Formats: sequence, C-alpha cells, structure tokens
Amino acid sequence: MAESRLACRECHYINHGDAQACENCGSSSLTEDWAGYVVITHPEQSEIADEMNVNEPGGYALKVR
Repeated sequence: MAESRLACRECHYINHGDAQACENCGSSSLTEDWAGYVVITHPEQSEIADEMNVNEPGGYALKVR
C-alpha cells in the first residue's frame, strides 16, 4: 500500500506518513486534497520558490484545497 502524503494548507509542504503537524511550518492544517508536485532544491536561486514564498528545500504541492 502506498504511503499517504499530506499537504500543508499553510505552506504547501508535502508531509509523509501519519504526520499530525507540518514538518516545515508546524501547522496542523494538513490535507490529502492537493494537486501538482514540485521539488525545490535551491530555494534561494528559484523563481518558483520565490513565487510560492518557499525558503526551505523539499517537495511542495502546487494546489491545495
């Protein structure tokens, strides 16, 4: 069975497993209802990271409902 991935409604970070709070920002507002996936490796050099207000490397959902 595939591991569930939960997206944070606040920062869009993708959390793995049975997280109760976002590993990136600490928010408890997590959802399975998300679409699109982007991996940001160097946020300080990324226009996408700038647009998404991302400061930490990782996987992020493009759309979170």
